[in-house]
Amino acid sequence: MSARPGPVPRRRPARPQRPVRPGAGPTEGGSPILRRLVVVAVAAVAAIVLYRVLVARPHVTNATPRGETVVCFGDSLTAGTGAPAGASYPDQLARLIGRPVINAGVPGDTTAAALARLERVVLARAPRIVCITLGGNDLKNGVPREEAFAALETIVRRIHVTGALVVVGGIDIPLLGRGFGSAYRDLAEETGAVLIPDVLDGIMGSPALMSDTIHPNADGYAVMAARFHRALRPYL
Repeated sequence: MSARPGPVPRRRPARPQRPVRPGAGPTEGGSPILRRLVVVAVAAVAAIVLYRVLVARPHVTNATPRGETVVCFGDSLTAGTGAPAGASYPDQLARLIGRPVINAGVPGDTTAAALARLERVVLARAPRIVCITLGGNDLKNGVPREEAFAALETIVRRIHVTGALVVVGGIDIPLLGRGFGSAYRDLAEETGAVLIPDVLDGIMGSPALMSDTIHPNADGYAVMAARFHRALRPYL
């Protein structure tokens, strides 16, 4: 007997191919590589925004300050050594903000000496905002950095307890600064004080703005006043 031929398999009709749009990738909606690049770009933008919100914008203690007065507390840079009467930076700051400013500066003050008079000249005056220039005499007199900034940190924290905002005018002298510049930054990060990293930047060494090798003249103090004004203006 001869074998019967088996059933002939059916052939499926070929699917019609979709026309390829000009510029379209191998998958609909664009190239997978392009989509991944878009996702990476969006993630990068989100990371930058998050960094600016959480990291680059430092915490400020007492950003809504209590108290009544604005006090400038410090050494000869606050007292106005080298400028005529009425031209210290506290005097010029008062004109910028349109309200009285107490000048509690004493030439030659170190951080330890300032701490000793803090209660009487600052805390007893119901401070709302306190601007500080301290540390220059510690640097000049060879006071160890750790000792100077321990006293300065105590000053800042005791002012903060009253509900006042603190603005610190730092000093950053290249090569001769003994690390004071970075210590001011560490202080601000740890306490939440507002920091002007180098209050004498562009002033020291400029004959037009200095009365001697250390102290500004009236024009130099005007620059300082403008810097303190910019720093404290959001919190007035």
